[in-house]
Amino acid sequence: MNFEHIPVLLNECIDGLDIKEDGLYIDCTLGGAGHSSHIIEKLSEKGRLIGIDQDENAIKAATKRLEKYDNFEAVRDNFSNIENIANLIGLSEESVDGFLLDLGVSSHQLDEAERGFSYNYDAPLDMRMDQRKGFSAYDVVNEYSKDELFRVIAEYGEERWAKRIAEFIVEERRKKPIETTFELVSVIKKAVPKGARADGPHPAKRTFQAIRIEVNNELGILEGTIQSMVKYLKPKGRICVITFHSLEDRIIKNVFRNLENPCTCPREFPVCVCGNKKQVKVITRKPILPSENELEYNRRAHSAKLRIIEKI
Repeated sequence: MNFEHIPVLLNECIDGLDIKEDGLYIDCTLGGAGHSSHIIEKLSEKGRLIGIDQDENAIKAATKRLEKYDNFEAVRDNFSNIENIANLIGLSEESVDGFLLDLGVSSHQLDEAERGFSYNYDAPLDMRMDQRKGFSAYDVVNEYSKDELFRVIAEYGEERWAKRIAEFIVEERRKKPIETTFELVSVIKKAVPKGARADGPHPAKRTFQAIRIEVNNELGILEGTIQSMVKYLKPKGRICVITFHSLEDRIIKNVFRNLENPCTCPREFPVCVCGNKKQVKVITRKPILPSENELEYNRRAHSAKLRIIEKI
């Protein structure tokens, strides 16, 4: 399966990283090396690029695409394990010039029908970004209680019909386990009133997003991971993060803000006594959005937002 996709906000990311030719850069969401292939072109032989991805197909595709570069190294892992990865490849604190994170599911994962990420293809309920893990969408759909399903679908999918969808899932699985994406889509369509299905996106879109986020703990890892990455950044080093929905963006916005203004003292205190020191400068007061031109040729760019910080 081809792992090509058009990298989102490519020029904005390259500019945002402010690449030094002898620098060390880490693409935390390597995918098919869409962004990485452009980063490494700006590096000298002394420069170094590390690509991280938990998807085996991504590692294979990116390694093949960048095989002519001796200064590229791929690591199969989740970027949330950045401290373990740093130990593995011999990184010290304040040694990295830039991190890039392109969050969410990749185009390839959506297009690979058997992975079960998409409501457009019939496949086993899976949605694991790392196929070495046992826990999958099947477990969420068939093992979670009605209240747990409601929480996931409402919180991660921001789905107004979350309660009905959870109820219908529980009722349906009493007859037999819900095993495939199309079986789940059928249940969701029954749960969402006909009038609500007439307008807007596919009725299963938000629920599938919610289950995928739960399976891969996509939101739970973000805050702590960004804080860890700052430790490994050199002064003037940068972190660029692309998000694709409001939940991700809110977390990134807040963690960036807290790193820039970490003081926990009450406002009425004349001086800071908590001792928390400012670690970064936020480069993007408002997120960078795709241009009209990019939106025309890259469907995946819709809803993308880029935020950038620089270590002080």
